[in-house]
Amino acid sequence: MSKHVHAQWSSKMTFVLAAAGSAVGLGNIWRFSYMVGDSGGAAFVLIYLACVALVGLPILVAEWLIGRRGQENPINAMADLARKGGHLPAWALVGASGVLAAFLILSFYSVIGGWSLSYTLGSVTGRFTGQDADGTGAIFGSLLGSPGMLTLWHTAFMALVIWIVARGVTKGLEGAVRTLMPGLVVLLIVLVGYGMTTGHFGEALAFMFRPDWSAVTGGVVLAAMGQAFFTLSLGMGIMMAYGSYLGEDVSLIGTARTVIILDTVIALLAGLAIFPIVFANGMSPADGPGLIFINLPVAFGNMTGGMILGLMFFLLLTFAALTSAISLLEPVVELMEERTPLSRVAATLVGGAAVWALGIAALMSFNVWDSFLIFGLNVFDLLDTFTSKFLLPLTGLGAILFVAWCLDRQGVADELALSGGRERLWHVVARYVAPIGVIVVFVTGLL
Repeated sequence: MSKHVHAQWSSKMTFVLAAAGSAVGLGNIWRFSYMVGDSGGAAFVLIYLACVALVGLPILVAEWLIGRRGQENPINAMADLARKGGHLPAWALVGASGVLAAFLILSFYSVIGGWSLSYTLGSVTGRFTGQDADGTGAIFGSLLGSPGMLTLWHTAFMALVIWIVARGVTKGLEGAVRTLMPGLVVLLIVLVGYGMTTGHFGEALAFMFRPDWSAVTGGVVLAAMGQAFFTLSLGMGIMMAYGSYLGEDVSLIGTARTVIILDTVIALLAGLAIFPIVFANGMSPADGPGLIFINLPVAFGNMTGGMILGLMFFLLLTFAALTSAISLLEPVVELMEERTPLSRVAATLVGGAAVWALGIAALMSFNVWDSFLIFGLNVFDLLDTFTSKFLLPLTGLGAILFVAWCLDRQGVADELALSGGRERLWHVVARYVAPIGVIVVFVTGLL
């Protein structure tokens, strides 16, 4: 078998768009904004940014560095770097847990992406026009209760993801993010512009940015740290895989700052798009998934131009879901492409089909398998809990510990273009601050 030729990003900008697209997901559209308002406003934002700088950024850089040095899938990269440094081959388990996390997350993430596709069509057909909360609640309940409809939309969403990833790094991943990311930003800006006309934009600004230090507790700090960790797609093998397509001329720390800024700005824009509509219609911003799939359709169904605004919003949601989903499938495909005789297309089809099959089990937990529980959780919740509480923090912890304690300190400093005080700061944060932060989040999540 001929040696696999590893692809490369065509430019730094496409890499930034891809990494930011991975970080910007469904959670950014509503969860981050809600947490901002519920946890002290601007105080939460400042704590979150500090956590990103001290925990998220070093782990993000560490995963990119491992990928770039290894120029292979996460498992091979960790194994080769460990062997060259005279360390235990068991470090490859860090890469394996990341790929496993991506596989499991995509299986249920695709189900939610299918909901978004369904609601996009519902907006076009006027399904929400004139509905009240009971009506939209019944629509959502009907969707969840139908394994056939859920399977249809889950299949449609996964087919889109497979088609994009099968086209490769240049035609597939780059082509998608070049279209989807600017489209996402344009849709957000238009929706924010509409929010300014509702008469409740000032209320949304106050909700998101007025500091309330009395609301800041230990739990809020932990929530900010957890959000900083998970919002950047850390611990999923994604950033190691994306780093493996990266050339030596890209500054990892500078690029990480750019990605983090983009991720945060988009999350805040989403809040400024959603909450004026929420407040204008007398709704609660604390309704989680119900805010998107039950409450907002009521608003769109009863406002002037609501059909167009609803279509734009659910397109936005679908774009965000797609940019994250293609990044979740990529580590799985890269692994199969490099460890088996399968071509890129075949690896994508096989990996995507396996994800799709597990997704069927996840979607059936809302209906025919709703009484089938493992550790008291249905399949959907079990996949979510196992990945978020175990695989992600442990994979991220392993990556930062490997870079900080196993790789040559001077070599890492040279690769990151750090010297003097900046190198000493990196050393302390990477060796102690970031790992302790992850351990605290991990232990707290188990309590």
